Amino acid sequence: MAKFEQKLTEMLRPAVEETGKELLGVEFISAGNNSVLRLFIDHENGINVDDCAEVSRQVGAILDVEDPISSEYNLEVSSPGLDKPLFDLEHFQAVVGETINVKLSIPLNGRRKFKGELVAIENDTLIVAVDGIDYELVFSNVDKANLVANFE
Repeated sequence: MAKFEQKLTEMLRPAVEETGKELLGVEFISAGNNSVLRLFIDHENGINVDDCAEVSRQVGAILDVEDPISSEYNLEVSSPGLDKPLFDLEHFQAVVGETINVKLSIPLNGRRKFKGELVAIENDTLIVAVDGIDYELVFSNVDKANLVANFE
C-alpha cells in the first residue's frame, strides 16, 4: 500500500470503527478533478447502503477538517464485494488456499501481474502458484491484490 493511502487508512480507521464497521483499506485514484478516494468497509453481518452512507458522513467530516487531499475528489464507500481487495498480511492469511490476483509495483522476472493460488505466507513473502510454478512475491512490492471470486 502506498504511504499516502496508509496515512489515510490510519487517519480514518478510528472513525470507521466508531460506526461498528471494519476499514479494510483505502484506495486513492488521482485523476485531476475526477479523483476518487475509495474506502472498503466490512462487517460480520455484511454491508448495506445505509452502512456506506453512515461511514461516508463520519469520514467526510474528518476529511473536511484534516484536509489531507489538496485537489478535488469524490468519496466512495463500498463493501469489499466478491473480489475482495487484500490490503494487509492478515487479509492474505485469511485466504491461503484461494485464488488471488496480484499486481506488483516492481516487476519480478519481467512480469507485474500474477493470478494463482496463494499457497502460503512466509514472513512477509506471498507464495503464489501460477501454472505449476511457485512465485515468491514480497508483500512490500504488492501494489494491488484481490481475491478471485469462486462460483463453484
